[in-house]
Amino acid sequence: MSSLPSYALWLLAAMAFMGYVLGSVPFGLILTNVAGVGDLRKIGSGNIGATNVLRTGRKDLAAATLGLDAAKGALAVMIAWIMTPPDFSDRILAVTALAVVVGHCYPIFLGFKGGKGVATGLGALLALSPITGLIGCAAWLGVAKLTRISSAGALAAFIIMPFVTLALYGFSFQASGKPMAVLLISLLVLMRHSANIGRILNGTEPRVPPKQK
Repeated sequence: MSSLPSYALWLLAAMAFMGYVLGSVPFGLILTNVAGVGDLRKIGSGNIGATNVLRTGRKDLAAATLGLDAAKGALAVMIAWIMTPPDFSDRILAVTALAVVVGHCYPIFLGFKGGKGVATGLGALLALSPITGLIGCAAWLGVAKLTRISSAGALAAFIIMPFVTLALYGFSFQASGKPMAVLLISLLVLMRHSANIGRILNGTEPRVPPKQK
């Protein structure tokens, strides 16, 4: 892989910063506060993502959170695509995609305590590699619908997507930054779901929507 020229390194740093700050915007927390639901961090799991917003009983706010979190992931990559010359766009787009997910998971505005990166990661990967993102979304929706466990769908999606990307771009990480970005994003999302994995294995992971009593 050829090294980036100095101006490209500055552009990479700028796009990474932009992606991180955009990813740090906590839409779930903002929407629930504006709607008068209360501090989302004190409700349910305390997570700022759409699944926890759904636990407030506001399906509209949950859908809006899901859409906005995905949109910020896609928007960061699209801004980087517009700003970046094609000669090294793959690498800068890949770094931006990773940065926006890191921002969501560790937001500067919330003391680095954020969400799990599912919607933002899917949005970023839809923009970075549409086929990969679409297959990830299909896996997420299919498994979540089958099991009624949101985290199971997320885990399935982020386990599958690195293999999809490798199949699309080859097994050499030198050719493109995309496989490495998808791998790192997936590992981050899986790491953020470590507690969910434990609960799935012992059968205590909550189902969404909850069973009616």
